[in-house]
Amino acid sequence: MAKKVYPANRLHPRYWGTWFAIGLMRLGAVLPWRLKLALGKGLGLATWRLAKRRRHITETNLALCFPELDERQRADLVQRTFIANGIGILETATGWCRDPEHLRHRVTFRGTEHMERAMAQGKGALIIGIHFSTLDLGGALHSLFFPADVVYRPHDNPVFEDFMTRARRGIFGAAIDRHDLRGVVRRVKSGHAVWYSPDQDFGREASVFAPFFGVPAASIKLTAKIARMTGAPVMPLMFHRNPDDRTYTLEYLPPLENFPSGDDEADAAKVNAFIETAIRRHPEQYLWLHRRFKTRPPGEASLY
Repeated sequence: MAKKVYPANRLHPRYWGTWFAIGLMRLGAVLPWRLKLALGKGLGLATWRLAKRRRHITETNLALCFPELDERQRADLVQRTFIANGIGILETATGWCRDPEHLRHRVTFRGTEHMERAMAQGKGALIIGIHFSTLDLGGALHSLFFPADVVYRPHDNPVFEDFMTRARRGIFGAAIDRHDLRGVVRRVKSGHAVWYSPDQDFGREASVFAPFFGVPAASIKLTAKIARMTGAPVMPLMFHRNPDDRTYTLEYLPPLENFPSGDDEADAAKVNAFIETAIRRHPEQYLWLHRRFKTRPPGEASLY
């Protein structure tokens, strides 16, 4: 598929819809909390009803990862996943457009001693983030306690890319293109903590197959490679919206032990095991709309 070509003029009519969406995000960021929740839930339910392709992907993922659930339980989890991700859009807007200080009273952060001990070594740190619906708000809340850089995927639309990058640079020390391995290594070696999310399918060449909820999943090798190149501890970070839908919990666990081990598959399995543990706490908050099992082992048919 040919890549879209975008006009250089940021005021071109092609971008008017993008500017409108950015305006809605700025508005959503300042709404009262109860209204944010109501709008987010409504958006999630509308997407659940209308986005049949994404619903099919979510249903497939949950059937693979939670075979112990019956059909009714999985259908309920599918709907709750869309609702959580709908709320996540308003949370993202809040994280990008508001000073995170106004949310300090909503945050409980556990395990901070693990990160303090890791950073005291002077080798920087690689933070394992996860694609929860709370991802960007989680980054903003994290910045209240620890500075960090972030690795991200640039957006194809230059207007939205400008908006997103400017927002993330207001939260993080630096926003690093996911293809810029040297940039990541350089920041870690200089003593920075870098937030990195290794839980998506980046294709066969960048990955090994490791179990994820018991299913072979293309799991990127880069986490272990960065750790090997820098000597930095790899820090597992959990972050969730609490059941009251008003407060959040962040938690650092101790750094991964014997990591990297030199065995790419074992290292990927260790990272996946942590991610699976975090997801099981609040499975509806994970981005199941992503085709996590898109790349299959040789000879295996597509799951979607």
